Amino acid sequence: MAGSAHGHTPAAWTGVIISFIGFCIAGVFMVAANQPGFWAGMGVIVLGGIVGGAMKVAGLGMPKESAAVTAAREAATATARARS
Repeated sequence: MAGSAHGHTPAAWTGVIISFIGFCIAGVFMVAANQPGFWAGMGVIVLGGIVGGAMKVAGLGMPKESAAVTAAREAATATARARS
């Protein structure tokens, strides 16, 4: 995954960090048997997904590949397989 930069964007990091904080909040309030606090944590988790998605739409996510890049990758893969 590191080769494709999967998840290595500001949008992904921000969404995951906010969601992680939400999981921590929900976990603490679950142990404390406090339902409103638990659901507040669940709301923070959803907020993390919304913020990450909004940042991706705003251009802070992974850029889309052009047709030329896709074609070049497929040609390189075919060449590498032919050599094997």
